[in-house]
Amino acid sequence: MRLYVARGVRRGLPTICECRTCAHSSGPPRLIRCVAFALALTAVACGPATEPAKSVAASSAWRDFQGSWNATGTRSTIPLGADRKGSIVTLSGTMLLAGPGRPGVGFRSQVIALVDSATGLVGRSVWTDERGDEVFSELKGEGTAARNRITGTLLGGTGRYTGATGTYEFSWQFVVEAEDGSIQGRAVDLKGRVRIDKPNAG
Repeated sequence: MRLYVARGVRRGLPTICECRTCAHSSGPPRLIRCVAFALALTAVACGPATEPAKSVAASSAWRDFQGSWNATGTRSTIPLGADRKGSIVTLSGTMLLAGPGRPGVGFRSQVIALVDSATGLVGRSVWTDERGDEVFSELKGEGTAARNRITGTLLGGTGRYTGATGTYEFSWQFVVEAEDGSIQGRAVDLKGRVRIDKPNAG
C-alpha cells in the first residue's frame, strides 16, 4: 500500500496515514476519521466467526409424561357362556397431563372399545386439545377385573401432533356401574412417553 502525507496541518509535523482516502486531506479531522475507519475494519476482521444457522431436527427426543383421566359413558353387554361376557364400551371425559415432557396440558378424551372377558380389550381413542388438534391411539389390554392393565399406542395426530409416536398405559377403575349400562370411572397410574417427528425444514 502506498503511503500518503496528509498536508495542510498548520501546527506540528506532517502525519503519515496509510488510508488512500487521506491522499488529499486538508487537516486532522479527515485523518481522525481514517484512523477510526481502520480500527473498525480491524475489529470486524478479528471478531469471532458467525455460526451458521442450525437446521431443524428431523425428530424430537422422547418425552415422558403422567396424567389423570376421568370419564363417563355406557356399556352394552352380552353373555358368551357361563363365565364369559362381551361388551362394547364408549367413554368420554377429561384428561390432564403433567410433567415437562407432556405433549399438552388438557384434552377431551374419547374411547370406543370391544371387551371380551376371556381375551381382553381392543379399542381406539382420540384426544382433542383446546385448539382442536387431535392425537390418535389404539388400545389393548387384559380387560378383566383382576388384570385390567391397558396399553395405548400413539398413531399420530393432526396439527402440532402430526407425526406423534409413543406409548402409554393405565389401569381402569370403575366408580359407578348402573343397571341401565351407564358407567363412570377413572384411569389409575396413567403414564407414557411421546415423540413428535417433524419433516426437515428447508
